[in-house]
Amino acid sequence: MYDFDANNVRAVLHEICAPDVVFRLAFPFESTTGVDAYFDKAYAPLSRAIPDLERRDHIVMAGPSSEEDDWIGCGGFYCGTFKAPWLDIPATGHVVHMRFHEFYRVVEGRVVEMQALWDIPEVMMQAGAWPLTPSLGREWHVPGPASNDGIVPSPYDADAGAATCQHIVDMLNHLTRHPTQGGPDVMEMPRFWHPRMNWYGPAGIGTGRGIEGFRNWHQIPFLNAMPDRGKYADEVAHHFFGDRQYAAVTGWPNMAQTIDQGGWLGIAPSGKKVTMRSLDFWRLENGLIRENWVLVDLLHVYDQIGVDVFARMREFNKARAGFDPQTGAAL
Repeated sequence: MYDFDANNVRAVLHEICAPDVVFRLAFPFESTTGVDAYFDKAYAPLSRAIPDLERRDHIVMAGPSSEEDDWIGCGGFYCGTFKAPWLDIPATGHVVHMRFHEFYRVVEGRVVEMQALWDIPEVMMQAGAWPLTPSLGREWHVPGPASNDGIVPSPYDADAGAATCQHIVDMLNHLTRHPTQGGPDVMEMPRFWHPRMNWYGPAGIGTGRGIEGFRNWHQIPFLNAMPDRGKYADEVAHHFFGDRQYAAVTGWPNMAQTIDQGGWLGIAPSGKKVTMRSLDFWRLENGLIRENWVLVDLLHVYDQIGVDVFARMREFNKARAGFDPQTGAAL
């Protein structure tokens, strides 16, 4: 996909995937069975909008989950010249980048499932077409690992991978103690996080640096709005895997909580219970988390509470050349 050729990409997908492979992608694409249906829904329109499309991976790592499934995790971005509208997002004529996290479950050498998030709001922002509230964190072109070792080579290090995963699981268990079991101190964040850590959130939330940045720009608004986070463990799934200093988690969904207070993304409290898809990578440095890449399917969250982000974007598009002045759809 670095030298993206549609016919070659389709052929390789057929080669490496099982016939009944399931592709689970971000809203509005959702789940699709079979390579051709997935390619025609997702990659064909994207490559028409970005004719010189290329993919750049800055994390590729793998390992078995506790369920003994083999997973491969890839993180990076798609980029190229945005020459035609995509999902009614106006083309810019300039280079555009879109983060992705893609996790592949492999059985007997074939991909049987993909769980993936594409950061579509990031594309909207670059096109000047993000129709909702501004991010609290910093929006920028999120970098790859500072250690420049995200393409993790063989041989697989089972002991190191297990230790890294355990560090992440312990950290998450401590995070869920707040607010139900006490104040912020019960999370023991300095025990797990590097003082110069970067939390790279999705477009719409943005990046926070250091524990203070993470708490101010993501955690405090998130927990204020949804204090029952972590109470519905039987309704979600988590698949952790790791190698060396990297760990990843995937699940579809892997969070469930109720928006019963205000403050998160400008969403009014609705009392609505929502599920979330969050696909994450972590990198440890000297035994502490130095970098955490996080993608959340925010468009899916908005859809569950009855907010059609694309419809609101099309309302803005009515004043743009090349878009229907009645509907805002690309002509």
